[in-house]
Amino acid sequence: MALARSRWKQWQPNWDHRRLVFIDETGLNTQMTRLYRRAPRSERCLDRRPHGYWHTNTFIAALRHDRLDAPWLLDGPMNGQAFLVYVSQILAPTLRTGDLVICDNLSSHKVSGVAQALEQVGASLLYLPPYSPDLNPIEMAFSKLKALIRKQCARSFDELFAAVADATGSFQRRTAPDSFVTPCMRQTKTKVL
Repeated sequence: MALARSRWKQWQPNWDHRRLVFIDETGLNTQMTRLYRRAPRSERCLDRRPHGYWHTNTFIAALRHDRLDAPWLLDGPMNGQAFLVYVSQILAPTLRTGDLVICDNLSSHKVSGVAQALEQVGASLLYLPPYSPDLNPIEMAFSKLKALIRKQCARSFDELFAAVADATGSFQRRTAPDSFVTPCMRQTKTKVL
């Protein structure tokens, strides 16, 4: 594993960061609320959220150097079939010839047809070394995005969909996606295991 990470960090500086497309998914649910709030001094800040029933959804997106691209909210968990639908119908139309799509080693990312769908549009697929989420800058972007979604306190799929749409638009306006991609590239250039 250390050898794979070391090789990754040696290859990465040679890639054109404008061609990199990092994809990943994250779980969202209908019990999300802000983790921290302000309250008057010596008063406890209270918030409500459902503790019995909630619904888990999957959000998947692609991070480029200049934008968060191809967002998709899936009602349920990610599996190989859903990932293939995402890649072929949502991600592929946004890709250009020469793009390098990078994702983690989740088994659903390795189903038959994913690489072929990308090759049809002239893009290539590359997997991160195992257990290396720190090499994927979309993880940091998802952290910011989830903070924006938590503020909405969505309690149904429709509310969550609206919250994701709002947060994605707000994320694009407030945060330069390059602020995630460039430091990740810099980190790997200077810090080799």
